[in-house]
Amino acid sequence: MKINIYYGGRGLIDDPTLYVINKMQKVLEEELYVKVERFMLYELKNSITTLPQTLKDADGIILATTVEWYGIGGYLMQFLDACWLYADKEKLSKIYMAPVVMSTTYGEREGKLNLSAAWEILGGRPCSGLCGYIADTAALEMNDDYTALIEKKAETIYRTIDKKMASLPASNQAVKQRVSVSQNTDLTPQESERLSQYASDDIYVQKQKEDIQELANMFRGMMSNEPTSTERYIRLFRENFSPVEGFKGAYKFVIGGKPIGMRIADTLTITEEPAGRFDVEVSLSEDTMNDITAGHMTFQRAFMSGNMKTKGEFGMFRTLDELFTFMK
Repeated sequence: MKINIYYGGRGLIDDPTLYVINKMQKVLEEELYVKVERFMLYELKNSITTLPQTLKDADGIILATTVEWYGIGGYLMQFLDACWLYADKEKLSKIYMAPVVMSTTYGEREGKLNLSAAWEILGGRPCSGLCGYIADTAALEMNDDYTALIEKKAETIYRTIDKKMASLPASNQAVKQRVSVSQNTDLTPQESERLSQYASDDIYVQKQKEDIQELANMFRGMMSNEPTSTERYIRLFRENFSPVEGFKGAYKFVIGGKPIGMRIADTLTITEEPAGRFDVEVSLSEDTMNDITAGHMTFQRAFMSGNMKTKGEFGMFRTLDELFTFMK
């Protein structure tokens, strides 16, 4: 089974929705052995029209967002618009969707209902979701009852999708069949065909990404006199290292695809070509690492918000914020 999570919030550190989907993903992957793929729409805002193609191999999805002032926000609406225009409606009709809407203001119930109604009009199958008003994310994280409720909801979503539970017909379906049709755009037929072709062509999109990466590498070579990002991170690690008495450990960082290895035994040794065994392996983007080195985020916060992946000794991972004092 595969479940896709589409997050439509802004990616703020204290976003309660991020905590909820992190918990759900952990239960689905580690306890129920479900393959989960997450799409952060604010990071993919320039390619949202291509995302309906990611529905093809999904058995179910979770649409997650945060109501910050009114409604479910623009990124998730763009994704639903793209599904209406470009998604394979036959495949979409077999996909279950669970809405997850947290609110820091009024409107979480309306947001959840809007997502369910939108998915029904698209022809999909909505299932039981989750909504709540969370004024302080810390209160959510510290409440065991809330955590148990989130984990239970993840299990319910799994059972609904696994058993392909039926539901009674909804009036949204009747309205869709009678009056709801896709409207023509103002584009010429040639432009519309080209847009649809490019938006749904995974090979074309991948080629564009490769071309952009090639250009980036070329310009990086032309600026060889400037220190590389890896060299800058190594310098920052050394400048902000605070040894912990008696601590020994080995870490491997992969920052934007570039590895850095470090071994700590009172002193700090760093290399750009890590080899051997590491107690902790961390993977994150350069943007996230820049936020950490600027003191805007800790390693722990980056992991909890889903912006960092890690494996190995979790206790040693938590020591990172003691070893490197980037906080200003």
